[in-house]
Amino acid sequence: MKRRAAPPRSIARRADAPVDLAVDVGPLRLRNPVLAASGTFGYGTEFLPYLKLADLGGFVTKGLSPRPRRGNAPPRTCETAAGMLNAIGLANVGVDAFLEEKLPALRDCGTVVIANVFGETRDEYVQVARRLNGAAGLHGIELNLSCPNTEKGGIAFGVSPPLIEEVVGAVRRAAPDLPLIVKLTPNITDIAVAARAAKVAGADILSLVNTFLGMAVDLKGRRPVLDNVVGGLSGPAIKPLALYMVHRVHREIDLPIIGMGGIASAVDALEFMVAGSSAVQVGTVNFFDPTASTRMVGDMEAWCRTQGVRRVRDLTGTLRLPAGMPGGRSAP
Repeated sequence: MKRRAAPPRSIARRADAPVDLAVDVGPLRLRNPVLAASGTFGYGTEFLPYLKLADLGGFVTKGLSPRPRRGNAPPRTCETAAGMLNAIGLANVGVDAFLEEKLPALRDCGTVVIANVFGETRDEYVQVARRLNGAAGLHGIELNLSCPNTEKGGIAFGVSPPLIEEVVGAVRRAAPDLPLIVKLTPNITDIAVAARAAKVAGADILSLVNTFLGMAVDLKGRRPVLDNVVGGLSGPAIKPLALYMVHRVHREIDLPIIGMGGIASAVDALEFMVAGSSAVQVGTVNFFDPTASTRMVGDMEAWCRTQGVRRVRDLTGTLRLPAGMPGGRSAP
């Protein structure tokens, strides 16, 4: 019987070498680059039957408002050809109940906990941020700037650079002890302009992108599927758009990025890192596979091992652009 040749020693060492999955995202240190996204992971404890929170780099809570919100009337979600639409209406328990009932259960969860914050006015953002500042077991704040600003005519904060600066600056002053992540809307002409405004106002980290506006129609009933008519589109359909926006912001704005939008596998997550993100958030896939986020961590490690990547953070921003493009270089 012919013996199979052993692999070259260099390859064997590369395949067996440990992979360092830890990443630094601004002032945050994560054990790995995978976080669960806001609105898809509840308050974390809902997923305990399916995974260990400590296996994640972190997670972002449902958006928190000054007072509890019931959200929109149903139907408020629907499946699309390559994702889903949601118009939940930011239903949540309110910041006080979060601090008293939800956060204590997370203090020993073994991972980074980030609170998503929203408001309909600047003062509401500030009110929530001030309550969260210094809370034991909380590691950061993520501002959702896709909310309507009722004091400025109903437009979303995130589509107006002056409003972005106003809200981010106010929250920065109200919660100086917590890393500040600003979550950008893609529903804007130039996302780099929004990112620049967030940086000027004191953001530590950017997360992008939030959902794209969309709708679905019930043809037989000739009515919108969602009671709210318009919802946010997420899932694989938006991945190419989100990748481009991460790449664009990475090239133009000197802030760390947490990328998101259609990530359903480790390959998706690693593509976002190559495009410029330091970490990723996993969202829609959690609805149909609650173990997806932790599975991605293992698959990411396996990919790095086979490719000889010793530190996953070394992949960030390594996209090889065609020679002649700004920042481009020829592939080796």
